[in-house]
Amino acid sequence: MELRKGLEDIAIKETSITFIDGELGRLYYRGYSIFDLASFSNFEEVAYLIWYGKLPTRHELDDFKSRLAEERSISDEIASLVKRTAKTANPMDVLRTSVSMMGLEDKDDGELITKSMKITAKIPTIISSIQRTRANLDVIEPDPSLSHSENFLYMLHGSKPSRERSRMLDVGLMLHIDHEMNASTMACLVVASTLSDIYSSIVAGISALKGPLHGGANSEALRQFMEIGSQENVEKYVLNRLSSGQRLMGFGHRIYKSLDPRAKIIKDYLSQVPKDEETQRLFDIATKVEEIGIRILGKRGIYPNVDFYSGLLFHFLGFDLDLFPTIFASARVIGWSAHVDEYLKDNKLIRPKAIYVGDLGKKYVPIDER
Repeated sequence: MELRKGLEDIAIKETSITFIDGELGRLYYRGYSIFDLASFSNFEEVAYLIWYGKLPTRHELDDFKSRLAEERSISDEIASLVKRTAKTANPMDVLRTSVSMMGLEDKDDGELITKSMKITAKIPTIISSIQRTRANLDVIEPDPSLSHSENFLYMLHGSKPSRERSRMLDVGLMLHIDHEMNASTMACLVVASTLSDIYSSIVAGISALKGPLHGGANSEALRQFMEIGSQENVEKYVLNRLSSGQRLMGFGHRIYKSLDPRAKIIKDYLSQVPKDEETQRLFDIATKVEEIGIRILGKRGIYPNVDFYSGLLFHFLGFDLDLFPTIFASARVIGWSAHVDEYLKDNKLIRPKAIYVGDLGKKYVPIDER
């Protein structure tokens, strides 16, 4: 057997959901370029595309939006859980436990995608409740008249967002919906392959996404910019970090050997919007880090990934820094569930092998003789 640590370059299924061209820096959802979707589409339309494999008609999209909006409210039990834990627990732990509780409450024998829609609709309500509870603010009930992103920001801040800000969140969420066979998607599939339920699979995905090498990288990248402090400090910081063998947060990707297209899209959006003084300072630092980082690391095929700028986007929209992975999860539920649905159509229990390197034939020694 050949040892492939991290299952690198091992394919476990065929998919028609997402294609990544790592050499050219291209990403496609169901055959559509992420650049086109980010320019012309919206969160609900892309969610429909990922789940149902085609772009919806206007009637189908309106019906889909209504179904999502109807599922935004959370139960009193979940609301109580969030209230009790928001100030002391890791937000990803609160989210994971809330989704598990959703599974306890859902007694319907509904379709997998229908259940996934319920999870997707409720997660923003949970996230905004966490942030407002920690700030000692009243929790805002969802508004079914608003789009997914508008409602998310409305529940977070207590006022309806500008079209510009809701559009930025729409794009940020779209870019996080799916990314083929990443660690959290694999975790979902391992659970699903045992024929467990979708709630258990999503809980596994959230648990994997919690790790700093996956969903936590965007907050670490932002902390990096905050630590640098000013553009004048960038070059010294980057050189010191790399010379000491440390990673430059937000750089590098297992698949992309050129600039991550999602990072380019977010950077373009951030560069076009009016920013407050702090966001402008952090954006200027980020662009300087990108410039110097590419100069040094680009020769080795290491470029900024989506985490490099996404944390700055979420910060600009007013999310607490440690909530960034939960926002990632709120979008990735769509990709996770779509891959689970696809895999179960030709399911096989996932059971890889390990190469044994220990001793054999040892003689058992009774405990009194050891």
